[in-house]
Amino acid sequence: MTTPEKPQGPASYFPSIEKKYGQPIAHWLELLKSCEGMKHMERVNWLKTEHGLGHGHANALVAYALAAKL
Repeated sequence: MTTPEKPQGPASYFPSIEKKYGQPIAHWLELLKSCEGMKHMERVNWLKTEHGLGHGHANALVAYALAAKL
């Protein structure tokens, strides 16, 4: 029997993001679609100031969204 692989990179933060903020990751990724044209740190700061996310969680969501070209 094999052990499921743990998520790597930004996705490794997803379970704690969902638990802490009570929203699925799809919710946050959908919100980030409204940030087109913003740079990475501008998006991170937007999530922090407008939605109360911590820096690490906001950074993980933005990194994932940009890598996935969402």
